[in-house]
Amino acid sequence: MKTLFKGGLIYDGTGARPFTGDVLIEDDRIVAVGPEVNAEADKVIDITGKQICPGLIDAHSHNDFFYDRDDAEKYYKPFIEQGITTQITGNCSFSPFGADPDTPYRDKLGGGLFDAKAPCSFAEFKKRANGNLFVNLVPLIGQGSVRAGISGYDPSPLTQAQIDQEIAHVREAMEGGAFGGSFGFMYEPDRYAQKDEILAFAKEIAKYDGIVTIHPRANSAISADYPLVTRKSHLELGLDEAVDIMHKSGCRLEYSHLIFVGQRSWKYLDKMLRTFRREVNNGSPIAFDNYVFHYGASVITVVFPGWYAQLTPEEARKPINRRKLELTILMYRKLLGIDWDDMVVAYISDEHPEYEGKTIPQCAAEEGLENLDMYLKLVELSNRAGSIYLGKYYNEDIIRSLMNDELSIFMTDAWVVDKGLQNIAAFQTFPQFFLLAKKDGIPIQKVVRKMTGLTADRFRIPERGYLREGYKADITVIDLDNMKVDESKPDFRPEGIVHVYVNGQAVLEDGKYLGGRQGEVVLKPKK
Repeated sequence: MKTLFKGGLIYDGTGARPFTGDVLIEDDRIVAVGPEVNAEADKVIDITGKQICPGLIDAHSHNDFFYDRDDAEKYYKPFIEQGITTQITGNCSFSPFGADPDTPYRDKLGGGLFDAKAPCSFAEFKKRANGNLFVNLVPLIGQGSVRAGISGYDPSPLTQAQIDQEIAHVREAMEGGAFGGSFGFMYEPDRYAQKDEILAFAKEIAKYDGIVTIHPRANSAISADYPLVTRKSHLELGLDEAVDIMHKSGCRLEYSHLIFVGQRSWKYLDKMLRTFRREVNNGSPIAFDNYVFHYGASVITVVFPGWYAQLTPEEARKPINRRKLELTILMYRKLLGIDWDDMVVAYISDEHPEYEGKTIPQCAAEEGLENLDMYLKLVELSNRAGSIYLGKYYNEDIIRSLMNDELSIFMTDAWVVDKGLQNIAAFQTFPQFFLLAKKDGIPIQKVVRKMTGLTADRFRIPERGYLREGYKADITVIDLDNMKVDESKPDFRPEGIVHVYVNGQAVLEDGKYLGGRQGEVVLKPKK
C-alpha cells in the first residue's frame, strides 16, 4: 500500500527550515521525501497549506501500565488526537515489568499511582504488548517497581543478595531491548534505596549504553526530603544527586520534568540551567524534559505533615495539635509560595463529585468553613487518597525559557484517569506547545525537532523521529492556522491535528479518530 502526502510544508525533524514538498510511504516505511515526488500511489492526500512532520514523541509517559486493560483504547486515544505516535515509558521508577509474576507485592509495583495488572519479565511484557498497542512504546525499567517486587515498601536497605536479584531483572530487560531505566526518589519504595543499590542499578544500565531518567527528590526550593536549612536550595540538591549518579555510574542522564514548584522556587531557574550547561560543557551526557502547563497532578496530602497523620483522632482534635498543624502548613505554603487557591480538587471519592474542579477556598466558601478545615475534611473524605492539581509549577517566562533551551525536549507525564477531573496534559500538551511557539515567535522547526528528532537522538530510538527514506512511517500532519485548544475544558479534543499514521497505518484521518492497534514495542538495537 502506497500513500502520497502531497504539497505540505515539510518539517523533517532536523530543525532545518521547512520546505514545500511531498512524502511517500509504502506499508510501514517512508520511501521518498522531496520537493516533488513523482510516483504512483494507491492513495494521494492533498495537504496543501498544512504542515507534515515525523510522528510526535512523548518523552515522558506512564502508558505502559494500560496496554493490557480491557478498555485500553481510552488511555491512548487522547494522545493520538494530539499527534503523538510514540511514548517513552517506565519513568519515575515505575514499570509493569521487572518483577516475578508471583510477587506478594503486586499492589506496590506502581507506587500507589498505577496498577500492574500482571507483573512479568521484560520478555513476557514484549510478548503481551505487541499486537495490543495503539501507539509505539519505548520501554524503560523502573527501579522502584523492581525493588517493590522484591521487598514491597520495606525501608530497610537491601541485602547484597537482594541487590543481585534486582540487577538480574535489569540485565534481562536490557538484553531484551529496553532503552534504560528510571528512578523516582520522591516515591515509595525508591526513596528508601541506598547509594550502593542506586549505583548498582545505574551501572548495569550503563553497561548497555542505556539512559537513566531521574525524578529527583525535590522539585521545589524546600521539600520534606532534605533538612530545612541547607547550603543550597532543595531543587539544586536534587539535581546534584542526579549528576553524582551520572558521574559515578557512567550512565547517560535525562532529568525528568524540570519544574519549579511554588513561586519561591522560580528564582532558581538560572542556577539550575547553569548546572546543566556546566555539565554539558564538561562533556557530560545530560539533558531534561519539560511541561507546557503551569500546574500538575499531585496527591491531596502534598502539604499534609507526616507527624499529624500518625496521631489518633482524639490527639488530632486537641487544640495544641490543631494549632501546630495550622502553623506547619502555613510555613510550608509560605516557604514554597503556594496558597490554598493553587489547589484544585481532581478527585475525592465516588460519593463526592461535587468538589471536583473547585479550589479549596471555593469549597470552603460553599460550606462556610475555614480553608484549613475544608482541606482536612477533603483529606478525611478521600481517606487520604484524593488527588489535586497543584499550581505554580512555572510562569510563562520560565516555560518560554525552557522551550528555547537547546537541552529541553517535550513530554506529557500524564495519563487518563478513571475517575475525577482529567489532567489537561493527557489531551492538549503538544498542541499547546505549538500554539505557544507561534505566539512567542519560536521557530516551528525548533519545536518540531524537540518533539521528534532530538528526542529520538537522546534516547537513541532507531528509525523514528525523522522524515527520511527507510525510516518507519510515523507521520503527523497538522494545520497550524486552525489549531485550537481550550484550557477551561481539560478533556477538550484539540483541533488542528489532521492526520496521524502509526507504522504506516492511519489512526486519525481528516481529524477523525480511526484507532487500531498499530503500535509496537520499540527495541534498542544491540551493539
